[in-house]
Amino acid sequence: MNEDESTIPARLAAVRARIDESAIRAGRSPNSVRLVAVSKTKPPEAIRAAYAAGQRDFGENYVQEMAQKAAALADLPELRLHFIGALQRNKAKQAASVAAVIHTVDREELATELDKRAGALSRKVDVLLEVNVGGEASKAGCAPEAVPALLEAARRAEHLRVVGLMAIPPYLDDPEAVRPYFARLRALRDTLEAPALLPELSMGMSHDFHVAIEEGATIVRVGTAIFGGR
Repeated sequence: MNEDESTIPARLAAVRARIDESAIRAGRSPNSVRLVAVSKTKPPEAIRAAYAAGQRDFGENYVQEMAQKAAALADLPELRLHFIGALQRNKAKQAASVAAVIHTVDREELATELDKRAGALSRKVDVLLEVNVGGEASKAGCAPEAVPALLEAARRAEHLRVVGLMAIPPYLDDPEAVRPYFARLRALRDTLEAPALLPELSMGMSHDFHVAIEEGATIVRVGTAIFGGR
């Protein structure tokens, strides 16, 4: 284990402590927030170090890299890989074969392709619908007003299980300035369905996850605070 990997358990423990504190401050159980450790660009050894420290959910941005890590880490029985990057239809087959959860379904054509590929593999894949809450042209995600139709289409897919919504809000230095975007995603979910039917809200990253938790996040995606910079 190199020096960077040796610090991962302590970094992970610090992040988990902050998650617990944020949940308690919001009047929630710490168990209501799942940590996805964003391991993109990091070697399999870094994932092993976090896994040995109790982490089980890891996020990847690139399908090929995710597949390679799945193969390299096939001996870790409880490993769950989350795909959190932009997904092209031509990568749907590979994503459906490896990912436990796909966070970035943002159009009906992608949902249809994933359904077909998961069906061919006799798998059922958990998915979240990605919403562009900031209206940023540079980011993926469907417009908030398009979510109801996308939800209806994704729910027709026999091999997909829609479990919630996901967002990557604008990056702002002040985490408090991001709060309205997190609140917007939660409000959108609440107008679509009761939380019990769409339980997951995947939002919040290393610098703002504490605010996201206060606004209802059930999944936070943290990379730098655990693994260091790229």
